[in-house]
Parts: sequence; structure tokens; C-alpha cells
Amino acid sequence: MEPQQDPEVAATRGRGLFSFFGPDAARRIVISVLIGLVSGLGAMIFFFGLEWGRWFFLGYLAGAPAPVPAGEHLVHLAVNTPYRPWVLFLVPAIGGLVSGFLVYTFAPEAEGHGTDAMIDAFHNKKGIIRTRVPFIKTLSSVITLSTGGSAGKEGPIAQIGAGFGSWLSRLLKFSVRERRIFLLAGTAAGLGAIFRAPLGAAITSVEVLYREDFESEAIIPCVISSVIAYSLFTYHFGFDPIFATPKFVFRDFRELLVYAVLGLVCAPVGALYVKTFYGIRDKFREFTSIPKFVRPALGGLGVGLIGLAIPEAISGGYGYLQLAIYGQMGVGIMCLAAAAKIVTTGLTIGSGGSGGVFGPTLFIGGMLGGVVGVVGHQLFPDIVHQPGAYVLVGMAAFFAGSAKAPLGALLMVSEMTWSYGLLPPLMLVSVIAILFNRFGSIYEKQIGNKFQSPAHEQDLTVNVLSELTVADIFEPSDGFRPLPAETTFKQLQREIAHSGQDVFAVVNQHQRLIGVLSIKNIRTVIFEESLKDLIVVGELCTKPVSLTPRQDLYDALLVFLDSGYGQIPVVDKTEEGEERLLGLLSHEDVISAYHSLVSKRMETND
Repeated sequence: MEPQQDPEVAATRGRGLFSFFGPDAARRIVISVLIGLVSGLGAMIFFFGLEWGRWFFLGYLAGAPAPVPAGEHLVHLAVNTPYRPWVLFLVPAIGGLVSGFLVYTFAPEAEGHGTDAMIDAFHNKKGIIRTRVPFIKTLSSVITLSTGGSAGKEGPIAQIGAGFGSWLSRLLKFSVRERRIFLLAGTAAGLGAIFRAPLGAAITSVEVLYREDFESEAIIPCVISSVIAYSLFTYHFGFDPIFATPKFVFRDFRELLVYAVLGLVCAPVGALYVKTFYGIRDKFREFTSIPKFVRPALGGLGVGLIGLAIPEAISGGYGYLQLAIYGQMGVGIMCLAAAAKIVTTGLTIGSGGSGGVFGPTLFIGGMLGGVVGVVGHQLFPDIVHQPGAYVLVGMAAFFAGSAKAPLGALLMVSEMTWSYGLLPPLMLVSVIAILFNRFGSIYEKQIGNKFQSPAHEQDLTVNVLSELTVADIFEPSDGFRPLPAETTFKQLQREIAHSGQDVFAVVNQHQRLIGVLSIKNIRTVIFEESLKDLIVVGELCTKPVSLTPRQDLYDALLVFLDSGYGQIPVVDKTEEGEERLLGLLSHEDVISAYHSLVSKRMETND
């Protein structure tokens, strides 16, 4: 017997790639396009404010303009300000103080790296992000990053896009399920625009939720919204990739060994990065005597101090990645920059500053790749011909190992650099980085797979009966009477007429269950008067089938299905080991329990 399902609930069961195209496919496509347009516009505003903010604070005020990658050279005004180290030291602290005040006053959930907040909203908050969060996140992140905070753009833009997707879904009164999908669509749109990587952004958005799984149903809306946002962004800022690169190619299979070394380097450093990041964050949380909004300023002071010695480790650092790709950075400075970036990222975001971890992760991996590439070229010049290629591979591999998102990482790096010729080493090194760094993730809210996510509790209702036992629903009936084996057929006829039962428990003289008698098995002879004194119940019953109070209802349901009975005796043992017949459990009781438990899950999830 199959329980009837509400059509809307049944429609959500198929969570495959194409379940997006249900009866409301046209509406969903329109919503995905709208999310893409608004998220693309938000990415444009964010990028514009960030680039002008960096020019003003780091260039104009501090006299320390950082190099920019080829595809992000938005501000062309020359900087004539002399270098002011005291400004460079103080600006990150001032930015942290202002950002902290905004975040902790108006939207505390906007602290830290926004991707983790998006993941938490998907799994644990029914896809809800407060309407004010995208606005506070945009402003606070621009202030943090433009004043030298070591953070990335992915966290803010992910929360900005996700926030709009969540708001629109609530406005249109979509279900929780659709709200979660459009939250991811907003995330993909923001990432696709700001990184000019529409496919990589769509895959990353559905992959970053889990360490060993991905949200397949959201792929199509993520692709649609990401493409729209990317097209709008690049129409205004140009279609060039973020990083300009020579034509990198992979032609020598021997080089895979050198690339494998890079993967082995990325794994332990990735683990150290995650441990350091959360270690610094936990230390800041111990400062309970210091107001929360002040802590980002303290982190900013640490960033400013490190920036005086290693300026490569502050702000985004993409310009230095561009230099590393061109081979214009030495091995020593790349090692120092990678190590310092681990600390400055922890100080910026761990203290409560607003930013992302994708950018710093790319930077650290790129610097590690640059070191391995240069050293490999010096040792094996006939094998390693393009050291700069290792920068790109290191970027993807380090993020893959640290975030457990290999497909999205390699696609995003390929799109950010237009270097598709490196896909084989990208795939190999990403897998190695994950295999040797399987337990830590830079995204704390990331979970193992769908089965561990509250967002997918409805998918697990097939086995919810295993959570209940027979004792939870069984109630002994006062009118229950087993039939002794010597009961005559005539007596059975009277019992059937007066009891209303379809199944009878047959017992011996010691009241032990010896069989089960079902009316459907004797339907053809039930009115035979000639048998009334010739046959007894013990001759008509079938082998005993029973349940115990401790059995779960899933096992009980299997017993019902195997036996075909509508009711099954429930037996237990006394402390002396004697068998005791308690009564009959009906199949309808099990189905009723199933409906009740599923309904509670649905109400909780909605």
C-alpha cells in the first residue's frame, strides 16, 4: 500500500538535473534571468566601488598602489603621492573599525567570509538571508578590501547574489525548496560576473555546499543566472579574462611528475591554512572584553604591520599573481608572500572583517605553484618549459584541496585565464591536493553530503519508519482474544461474525503463538456448514508470523509486505523468558505513523 502524496510534495522528490523543468519551468527560467540581471548589476557596483576605493586608500592616501591584473585595470589615474608607511599601517585598522561597526550594528551575519554564511543559510536557515544583508555586505566588504584587508571578492559577492535570490523568493512566496535553489542561483550569478567565469561559478555554487556531493537540481538555474550576470558585467567592463597569460600548453607526460609534487605541496599547506585561519578566529573570539566591532580594527593593525614588510600579502594580491605568471617574482618573495597571506587572511576575516577566502586561497596556491614551477625549471629545464603555468595550476589545486570543490576550481581558473590547455595537470593536481587533505575545509558550514543536510530531510522519508518502533504505536486492545488451536470451524464462524477481525492469532494450550489464520485464506470455505464440526483452527492456520515491541516500523512494514496480512500478532517475552501474546498490529497503523512523521518533517522544513 502506497501512501498518497500531495502533488507539490511528490514533484520535489525527483532531484535530478532536469527536475528544474517542471510545470513551472517558464516561471523558473524568468526568475533565474531576473536574478542574473540584478546580481550582475550588484557585481558591477561592487567592482566599481572596490577599484576606486583601492586607488583612493592604498594609492592616493598611502602612496602604495598595488599592481593590478591585466583584466581589472579600471582606474587609470596616475598616483603622485609619496609612499607613506604610517598610512599603510593605519588604513587597514581604520577600514576594519568602520566595517566592524557597520556589520555588528546592522547585520551581524555579514561578518567573516560570506560564502560560509550562504552555505549555512542553505542548510540550516531554509534559504533565508535578511534583506539588509546584501547592502551591508557590499559596503563593509568594499571598505575592508579597499583599505588593504586580506580577503577575496567571492564571499561578499556570493552573499550579495544569494541575498537577492532569497529576498525575491520570499517576496513571491516560493516554497523553501525553490528558495534554496534561487539562493544558489544568486550565488552563481555574483561569482560568474565578478570572476568572469560563468560555468565555473555555476559548478562552484552547487559543489561548495558539500565535501563529497553537489546540488544537482540547482545546476540549470545557476547556469542561466550566471550567464546573464556574466554577460551584463562583461558588456560594461570588457570580455577579457582577469589574468593575461601566454599560451600555456601541456605536451610532455614527464611533467606530470613535477605537477604531482605541486599537489603534494598544496595538501599540507592547505591543511595549515585552514588550521591557522580558524585558530586565529578562535583567539579573537576569546577577547570577550573587547567589543565585537573593535576586533576587526585589531586584525587590521596586524595586517598593516605585516604589510609594511611584505606588501604582497595585503588586499587582493591579484596583481602579484599576474607578475608571477610572467615570471617576474623570485622564489624567496613568493614563499614569504604565501606564508604572510595565510596570516593576514586570518587576521582580516578571523577578526570579524568582511570578505571572502577564495581570493586569498588562489593567491597562496598561485605563489606555491610559482615556486614549484621556477625550481622545476631550474632543475629540469628540458621538462618544465613554462614555469608560469604552475601558478595557474597551483591556484586551482590549492582551492580544490582547501574547499573540497575540484570541478568548480579548475573551471574557474581556466575561465579566469583562458588557459584550457592545462586541464590535464589541473585535474591531476586538484585530485592529489584533495586526497592528501581530506578532513579540513576552509568553509566551516560545509557538510559531507546531502544525507547530512537538513535541506534534504524530505528525501530521506523512505526510511523514516526506522526511527520508530512497534512499541511507539502499538496499543493493546481490551477485546483481543487469541483462538485456541482446538477451536472448531463452527466456533470460528461465530468469532468472525462478532469480532470484526481479518486475522486471528492461533495459540496452543500454553498460550504460545503457533500460527496465524487469515480470513482471505479460508474465504472459499467459510460458509461450508458440513465442515463446522470436522475441522479445527489448528488445521487451518499458517505458520506463525509475529512482531516484537522493539522492532522498528521499517522492519515491521517489510513483514507486512512479505506475509500479505493486514494484521500481525505482537509478542514479547517475560522476565522468565516466557512468550507473551500482546495483541495485533494493523498495517493501517504503520501507514498512519508514516504519514504523521512525514507531515511533521514537511512542517519543520517549510
